[in-house]
Amino acid sequence: MLRPRIIPCLLVSNKGLVKTVNFKNPKYVGDPINAVRIFNEKEVDELTILDIDACRLYKEPDYKSIEYWASECRMPLCYGGGIRTVEQAQTIFSLGVEKIAMSSSAIENPRLISELAEKVGNQSVVVVLDVKKRTLGGYDVYTHNATKQSNINLFDFISHAEKMGAGEIVINSIDLDGTMKGYDISLVKKVRERINTPLTILGGAGHLDHIADLIREFGIIGASAGSLFVFKGIYRAVLINYPDPSTKDKLIRQALKLTH
Repeated sequence: MLRPRIIPCLLVSNKGLVKTVNFKNPKYVGDPINAVRIFNEKEVDELTILDIDACRLYKEPDYKSIEYWASECRMPLCYGGGIRTVEQAQTIFSLGVEKIAMSSSAIENPRLISELAEKVGNQSVVVVLDVKKRTLGGYDVYTHNATKQSNINLFDFISHAEKMGAGEIVINSIDLDGTMKGYDISLVKKVRERINTPLTILGGAGHLDHIADLIREFGIIGASAGSLFVFKGIYRAVLINYPDPSTKDKLIRQALKLTH
């Protein structure tokens, strides 16, 4: 049976694990490899690691670090950051990564989506869109850590990405990043109406109830979070955490109204 996925998302800057608020002021919170090892023990569904320097600074992916993370990771791993060519992606897959996440490269060169899908299969190609709500309504898509506004229409582009072969779309809310106020359910509804591709939502989760709300509303969906799984309590003490299997199963069953 297909089930919703609950996915920690780790941000890496200058080889360190960081957390941002509204994509700004990255706060160092530890060593990524320690987080990977803890998530192994907690049996997470899947893990996403995004290098937030690679794209913004036009850097090559840090293959040595990626190989290290992948060798330690005992759950499916999705990596994003600095991937601009099929050759780079193939190198990363050869290191043990299961999925490749693209953002600016997918927007600047949509053909890369289909080229990668043909090489490795749709299920391994993820398109991440960083979205900011306009004051007067509508949404803008940004790249390069929300420093560069694109000229694409969000809803047209997700439909195009689906047709080009994206196996998963990730919608990442710039407005809610690090705020822990809950997901933008209204935005998710608009996206879900337009595509059938597996969808993952990132930005805003601050409590397991927020994840339950997302699953209750949309069923089989990816619920991703950063702050929720690296901070604890109102003072945001650094603590790598994740619901234990029984808690996670109960949350999903209640959200989906399953009785067996």
